[in-house]
Amino acid sequence: MEPKPITKTPACYVEKDSFPQLSGLNHIAYRCRDSEETRHFYEDILNMPLIGIVWHDHVPSTGEYCPYFHLFFEMADGSSIAFFDLFDGKANTPAPDTPRWVNHLALTVESEQALHDAKARLEEHGVEVIGPTTHSSSKSIYFFDPNGIRLELAYMTASRESLLKRADEARDILKKREEIWKGVQQRREEGIYHE
Repeated sequence: MEPKPITKTPACYVEKDSFPQLSGLNHIAYRCRDSEETRHFYEDILNMPLIGIVWHDHVPSTGEYCPYFHLFFEMADGSSIAFFDLFDGKANTPAPDTPRWVNHLALTVESEQALHDAKARLEEHGVEVIGPTTHSSSKSIYFFDPNGIRLELAYMTASRESLLKRADEARDILKKREEIWKGVQQRREEGIYHE
């Protein structure tokens, strides 16, 4: 039986006068170094069709002069990954004090076999892949696109009931953050940064 995504809103989030429920991802946007290099990776390797390019000299929301291409690659659910090519040859650059594995985009695949097939295809194209890694609710592989953006492909292994329970427990875990942080600080004072 295939695990299903959480469709029930945890009780702690149900309010009559709350913010409108967000129904899905329209797109997420990153900076890219080169439009064609990015198109090749997402369209030819990851099989995500290029569905549009917007080109402006001025940013519509701010009026700022900054010529760009805005490329959109579609996923199976209709949402997109988008990129801004600012015509300067610079890629996405994370803050220097942020480890490269922190900022990433996780995408879902339908089966464990699809995860293994994706890894094989990426490696055939010279992309270095980490994993599969087993997590409490999924199995994942990790790799970087040509712009330095870390991507994760994940196959959900947890049951729907397990995911709902995890959602209900999240606030209790968050309440323990201060206690956990004190332990992390103590270990760092002792010179222990990784275990």
